[in-house]
Amino acid sequence: MKPRELIGTARVPGGVELRLFRHGDDHVIMVDNNELMSSRVGGSEEALALMTCERLGKPNAHLLIGGYGMGFTLRAALGVLQPTARVTVAELVPEIIDWARGPMAALTAGCLDDPRVRLVAGDVATEIAAAAKRYDAILLDVDNGPSGLVRAGNDGLYSMKGLALAKAALKPGGILAIWSAAPDAAFTRRLKDAGFKVDEVIVRARSNGKGPRHVIWFAGLR
Repeated sequence: MKPRELIGTARVPGGVELRLFRHGDDHVIMVDNNELMSSRVGGSEEALALMTCERLGKPNAHLLIGGYGMGFTLRAALGVLQPTARVTVAELVPEIIDWARGPMAALTAGCLDDPRVRLVAGDVATEIAAAAKRYDAILLDVDNGPSGLVRAGNDGLYSMKGLALAKAALKPGGILAIWSAAPDAAFTRRLKDAGFKVDEVIVRARSNGKGPRHVIWFAGLR
């Protein structure tokens, strides 16, 4: 069995160190001994995009995705959106994009160079705060969900203030879609208290319907 090969490290601003490993044709990003993301497992991240686009019913939508990760959500969105659609991707860690264009270029499959994509190097929270009724949907796959792992500053996205800013950044009929590694009843209540109509969906980690259960909240404007 081939050992994992460390091929890169990155420091999350205000947070932990990420380590990128290659294992054969697969790549894994680790935080300490925790597997943060893997090129083998992207089904729930794809579902984040596909289910959001289906609910919107607007193939020329303008989406905001934070963050890039391994690009599963972005690639899935581009696969169903029309050429007139727009997708803004905010990624806080520059090395994530360097890895996407470098050692993981085969997985990236050119999605970052799609003319529909605008890449923002920075915190998605800043992008949300600067928007006013700009996006049809905001898709958040930041950290491990509301219970953060890599950066304490991410918690602000899921606070009442953060939710209010997201609400203000959405167009009428817009959707805030949030991925999480685990359920969080307190966060579900917070979404409702923030004035969203909430649908909590369990999805499998793998695209074949297997693997751990993850959660996606679809929070619509009332």
